[in-house]
Amino acid sequence: MDDQQIVERINELAHQEHELWETESRGEASDSERERLKELQVTLDQCWDLLHQRRARRNAGLDPDEAQVREAREVEGYTG
Repeated sequence: MDDQQIVERINELAHQEHELWETESRGEASDSERERLKELQVTLDQCWDLLHQRRARRNAGLDPDEAQVREAREVEGYTG
């Protein structure tokens, strides 16, 4: 997956997250929708982390394609 594909995936996931937040804010979210929202947040963290890894590797003169998706527990709460 290249940078553009990751950005597109982030945008797609963020759109889904936004729709679920709207449902939740109206008090209409089901338990499965709330669970999906949590999953989306983790997947978004992983995508952002992968994009940051790729950019860092590229800036260091390394192959960005060697960046890998990290486990959820590693990226959850990532702050940059």
